[in-house]
Amino acid sequence: MTDRPEERTTSAVRPYVITGGRADAGGEPLSWESLVMAADVAVPPSLQPEHRMILTHCQGLLSVAEVAAHIGQSAPVVQVLLSDLLEWGLIVSRPPIPAAERTDLSILRKVLHGLESRL
Repeated sequence: MTDRPEERTTSAVRPYVITGGRADAGGEPLSWESLVMAADVAVPPSLQPEHRMILTHCQGLLSVAEVAAHIGQSAPVVQVLLSDLLEWGLIVSRPPIPAAERTDLSILRKVLHGLESRL
């Protein structure tokens, strides 16, 4: 039997330390569905580790919720960190695509009937 200490699955650093005591993004927070991606700029060496982890994972489009899952932090903490990165120009964001105001039921019925006729 080996005497290995258990690996930590969560950060030992408290969320209020990570965000510098800030509980909100200071403006309109990014929604969970907003997509973010790292900008093609040089990363300053003074960034804290959590900001660096976010930039590492955001090489393609990811939602705020996905970023939170990847770095193991709650969505409010990630929203604060992402707002920092957005303010510094290190990421770009795209708002979520709004849901359709009204679905045309006649088109959906035609599609359904077309699918049923093929089965």
